[in-house]
Amino acid sequence: MHLCYPDTASLARAAAGQFVTLAAETIAARGRFLVALAGGATPRAAYELLAREELAAGVDWPHVHVFWGDERCVPPDHPASNYGMARAVLLDQVPIPDDNVHRIAGELYPHAAAVAYQRELEETLGEQGRFDLILLGLGADGHTASLFPNTTALWERERWVLPVYVEKLSAWRVTLTLPIINTARHVVFLVSGAGKAEALARVRAGEPLPAGLVHPLAGRLLWLVDQDAKGKETFVLDA
Repeated sequence: MHLCYPDTASLARAAAGQFVTLAAETIAARGRFLVALAGGATPRAAYELLAREELAAGVDWPHVHVFWGDERCVPPDHPASNYGMARAVLLDQVPIPDDNVHRIAGELYPHAAAVAYQRELEETLGEQGRFDLILLGLGADGHTASLFPNTTALWERERWVLPVYVEKLSAWRVTLTLPIINTARHVVFLVSGAGKAEALARVRAGEPLPAGLVHPLAGRLLWLVDQDAKGKETFVLDA
């Protein structure tokens, strides 16, 4: 399903609302809420809203477990750290226990960080576990998390976490893989800006870009996009 919003601010409000609603429903049903966060400007705006009292009060934070879809291989206090961003704008503002925050140790050697995070996921989710919600973004090249076009990580079928070297960025990252992403109960893409319009159109057209390979096997896929990202696309969007 695709939902379109007039601007990035209203998209961020919708994303924050989705988080609050799913957290309440999931905790009531299963006792905890397992969510993987995304990096980027659009998710950041949603996290800033979640930190406000009117929304934060609607989340039972002691029963929320926070993970990340990917991380740059930098220390947690580095300006590029996805964990550092979420910690600053959201996690430090709400009463979530430290033990419920499961970051990727980007300061480690990439392969060691991936192995450690795989173990962390298995211990918290269980070997056959599932995320309740995974938030994802869309790159202008069609990548999502740190799954980039024409890379071997796209064909991983067993491991939930991989270290990846992004050649065009000359940098290492650690990312969740399609096997764990596609088991989630809910996957929500947040896409904003005219720079993403072409990639969104290509995904919609069925091109095998990484974002287009996200198809939850027994879950719900939701795209939240703003008008600029929608561009000239003619697909029907629910209001």
